[in-house]
Amino acid sequence: MPAEEFHTDRVITISAAHAVHDTYTAFLAPLLPVFIENLSLSKTEAGLLSVFNQAPSLLQPVIGHLADRANLRLLVIMAPAVSATSMSLLGIAPSYMVLAFLLMVTGLSSATLHSVAPVIAGRLSGSRLGRGMGFWMVGGELGRTLGPLVIVAAIQFLGLKGTPWLMVGGWLTTGLLYIRLRGVDARPPNPGDGLPWRRALRVMSPLLIPLLGVIIVRSFMSSALTTYLPIFLTEEGAELWFAGVSLSVLEAAGILGALMGGSLSDRFGRRVVLLVSLLVTPLLMFVFLGVSGWVRFPLLLLLGFTALSIGPVIMALVQESLPENRALANGVYMCISFIIRSGAIVALGAMGDWLGMRTAFLGSAIISLLGLPFVFLLPIRRR
Repeated sequence: MPAEEFHTDRVITISAAHAVHDTYTAFLAPLLPVFIENLSLSKTEAGLLSVFNQAPSLLQPVIGHLADRANLRLLVIMAPAVSATSMSLLGIAPSYMVLAFLLMVTGLSSATLHSVAPVIAGRLSGSRLGRGMGFWMVGGELGRTLGPLVIVAAIQFLGLKGTPWLMVGGWLTTGLLYIRLRGVDARPPNPGDGLPWRRALRVMSPLLIPLLGVIIVRSFMSSALTTYLPIFLTEEGAELWFAGVSLSVLEAAGILGALMGGSLSDRFGRRVVLLVSLLVTPLLMFVFLGVSGWVRFPLLLLLGFTALSIGPVIMALVQESLPENRALANGVYMCISFIIRSGAIVALGAMGDWLGMRTAFLGSAIISLLGLPFVFLLPIRRR
């Protein structure tokens, strides 16, 4: 296939798989208030459940390194079924330890998907890498939009004990992926021709050092919005369905943000999009904390658009930094990102226990502004 061609049908197939997978992983945040009540958890313990979910991301550099040399297509195909099964069983988990185990199983499946699948989508995007990563992120944002609605509706009509029935959708998706991806090779065109991993990391270091600062400040804002938003709203008197819908509104706006963010960065540059996001998002958060009720919905739309628009931009930067080892580069980034995000989740949960979630949200906005200088340190790619 031509190297510069954008293969829309195949990129959409991978994006759709991402959407289904992340629909299931998005069950966790809306369930946290339920777990806090049923298992008498603190906010820190509830936040740690997200850390258990993300711990397998430590393996992503290894998975990426293998994906540069072997065909891991079957693992990508199985990811929706595995994640759907473990996430659908959360509602009947009898203890905190069982919850942690199920979330770690999901995390391992998710780590494989997120290490390998975006690289396949990137190769199928030709010269329009930002657009391809936008499509990939749209799938994730769509899944995270639908997930809260699906799990809240399931609890409403089936009860917690009825949630295991939801796993059927994941298994059907795996079957469809098996048919649709039979002709797609997950390996690079010339497997084995990439750099040794130590040299590859040295090549990436000029990007990783300033990018680390961007990831840190972004993790606090994204963790506040995508993990603790239901807890924040229920603390302020909202019902569970309202909190779930609010999270879906945020993620729905992220769909457009992800699609436009990647394409805009192809046209105007990666740094421009990063600067706008890191400046505008905290300002919107300050306004969000100053209002209440239904007025928050349009602000959630704006927050979702700006906060989630830079995901494909960062992924495009990472893959461009190491074209010979894209899967390794993507795995390293995802590993670092998930480690930092886990720390941010725990820190925000502890701040919420100590000072309240409102203060934690305010702190995330202030921290986000500290990331602006790091953007100027990113290496410029001459187009």
